[in-house]
Amino acid sequence: MPKILDGKKLAQEIELTLQQAIESGLEVAKRRPGLAVLRVGNDPASGVYVNYKEKACDRIGVRSFAKHLKEDISLEELTETIKSLNEEKNVDGILLQLPLPAHLDEAALLRSIDPDKDADGLHPLNLGRLIKGEKGPRSCTPAGVMSLLERNQIKIEGKRAVVVGRSILVGKPMALMLEAANATVTIAHSRTKDLPSLTREADLLVVAAGKPYLIGENHVSENCVVVDVGIHRLPPDQENMKELKKTKLCGDVKIFEIEDKVAAYSPVPGGVGPMTVTMLLANTVDRWQKHCGLPLTISHLLP
Repeated sequence: MPKILDGKKLAQEIELTLQQAIESGLEVAKRRPGLAVLRVGNDPASGVYVNYKEKACDRIGVRSFAKHLKEDISLEELTETIKSLNEEKNVDGILLQLPLPAHLDEAALLRSIDPDKDADGLHPLNLGRLIKGEKGPRSCTPAGVMSLLERNQIKIEGKRAVVVGRSILVGKPMALMLEAANATVTIAHSRTKDLPSLTREADLLVVAAGKPYLIGENHVSENCVVVDVGIHRLPPDQENMKELKKTKLCGDVKIFEIEDKVAAYSPVPGGVGPMTVTMLLANTVDRWQKHCGLPLTISHLLP
């Protein structure tokens, strides 16, 4: 039987660690950690994700400074909002919920976030720190994957890892984190020729392509470890397919094809998703400890 990489259970354990760190630091800090999540417009998926993050803040005792901004906000107005949060002493982390409306310059806005308050690890300075192996906020989803692998005692050093997807949000930082853990890493993408022959060489396969059911049985080798980062809502005409076990969500991987072949896999839902939110909280609490002059007791949670 393959090992199931249970992100929901691990996220709960890490949240307890974060909650304890907050409570033990309050006497010195005199305030709780603060996280500002900025949502622009009315994208339904963004609304769901922001709601998850606000509930997670409530669970562990992080103060939420969430803002829901109008769809047609100008670049100048949004930049000023970010600058005001940079200067707000009670805010330790800032996250700009993506995607943004088409008229806004995503790169410029991410650069306007104070790197020391970059809760999503996407500021160019923090990506540079990742490349150099320096401490700092880490991209949440890849950090969650690394934590999931470590907690399940999945050996990375010396392994052949293939990352499918090259986004700045997941694929590229994921490859850098795996390389830092001494894996030999290959990045595949939409222009990769003969993807199955490449992915079958992987001891560890991380799929973050954003395409439902891209990876199937012919893409994986025996005893491979598969981490599925994707999450998609199925079209109505697929919701009752027998092999989907009545779920309305799926990932980038056809788990029902590979689960008897691989050594371990992350389920969708309940795998990487909960870990992404938890690592956002970890970045925020780590920044809070630094800003308040507290011992950095949870920095080991960040790769």
